[in-house]
Amino acid sequence: METEPAYRDLVKELKEKKIRLSYQRVKILDYLNRNRTHPTADEIYTGLIAEIPSLSKTTVYNSLNSLVKANLVQELTIEDNENRYDIVTETHGHFKCEKCGRIYDFTVGLDSFNPEELKGFQINQKGVYFKGICKKCLETNQKIQQNEE
Repeated sequence: METEPAYRDLVKELKEKKIRLSYQRVKILDYLNRNRTHPTADEIYTGLIAEIPSLSKTTVYNSLNSLVKANLVQELTIEDNENRYDIVTETHGHFKCEKCGRIYDFTVGLDSFNPEELKGFQINQKGVYFKGICKKCLETNQKIQQNEE
């Protein structure tokens, strides 16, 4: 996966896409750029409230919706009750660890994947989501089991 644009490039993209350049939107983009953890809107709010005391959750949600519509941020729904946000908008897959909850990105060649059964359909989003136990959690679990033996 190619590296996403730096902070000033994100601001430039906001201007190019004619999205109002508010302080909150810039800070949300900056937060996503610095925290590649696929945060929820609540996590973004919590991460920024100390820096922007006037920030509201509504502003975070509205800003994220604008950024998603402009294709500057990708919205992920891996769990039915939880939307997460990703600054990497190029096509890639996600793996969610069922033990630690971390979400990992991985490269996948979805751009060339066009099922014959969907000819004539308009595809707006492609995604691959895997769930399981990540390597780190598996290794930790193995060490715990070895110590118990």
